[in-house]
Amino acid sequence: MSFFYDHRRLLAGVLLSTLLLSGCAPKNESDGKSADQSSQDVSASQSTDGSGGQDQQPDESSVPASGSASLPEDQSQQEPAAAYDFSKPCPESAAVDNSYFADAAFIGDSRTEGLMLYSGIGQVDKYTSIGISIFKLESKKAVTINGVDYTLVEALAQKQYKKVYICLGVNELGYFNDQGFYDSYCKVIDDIRASQPNAVIYIQNLIPLNEDVIAARDGSPYLTNEHLRVYNELTQKVALEKQVVYLDLYSAFVGADGQLPADASTDGVHLSGSYYKAWLEYLKTHTVSYETLYPEGGAAQ
Repeated sequence: MSFFYDHRRLLAGVLLSTLLLSGCAPKNESDGKSADQSSQDVSASQSTDGSGGQDQQPDESSVPASGSASLPEDQSQQEPAAAYDFSKPCPESAAVDNSYFADAAFIGDSRTEGLMLYSGIGQVDKYTSIGISIFKLESKKAVTINGVDYTLVEALAQKQYKKVYICLGVNELGYFNDQGFYDSYCKVIDDIRASQPNAVIYIQNLIPLNEDVIAARDGSPYLTNEHLRVYNELTQKVALEKQVVYLDLYSAFVGADGQLPADASTDGVHLSGSYYKAWLEYLKTHTVSYETLYPEGGAAQ
């Protein structure tokens, strides 16, 4: 019996050696993976992190010193500010005080003259002329400085400003030359920008009229809100094309009937004192910085 037992042990040993040499050894049940599966896992982790395996220890030189770890890129970098939308009216902003207008210039007709006189704005440079229109702004010598006559735009060029406010259009309502109004306004913006390259240019649209009061006072029949609204649409187009700020005074003053409130004006055109003050308050709560408008450092031409 001992012979057969020793013989069986010898045969088993030979068989096991043959299996090991042929690469057919049984898998290790303790790791739960075959050799082929282990190879696939390593390849996947190499393609994921490029380090040769998910469990590889990081290089100590790549670990930041204590307290110096940088934030992820999406947290350490601020989102760029959204570009200003010149197609829309200026949004409301925090109120400024009257000192904001110390380096501002106002161009306009008798309505702007009233703003200067009755709003409480203080001493501000104004380039105004009663009855002036956009068509005559660059031809009528309306200002005299040191004995020399200038147009309003020429006079403006004698000094540098940080803000320029324009409000024109009421005296133009009788011309019925909408394209000419638009073209002239665009040229005025170009000429002002040429002499005031660092100024924020504000176009103020037209405050509505009260046609009932105008008629009662035997005012001009061409003074209509219908045509005034056409001019407001055109000035908004100018603001978009020339990349300047558009101030929507019309919406701030129009009544439910589409007119200026009757108590706002004695002639249907020019405002009473309290409404000029309201105009100023609107300007003080609708301001934009030059840097917000032109983050690249230069206004569009």
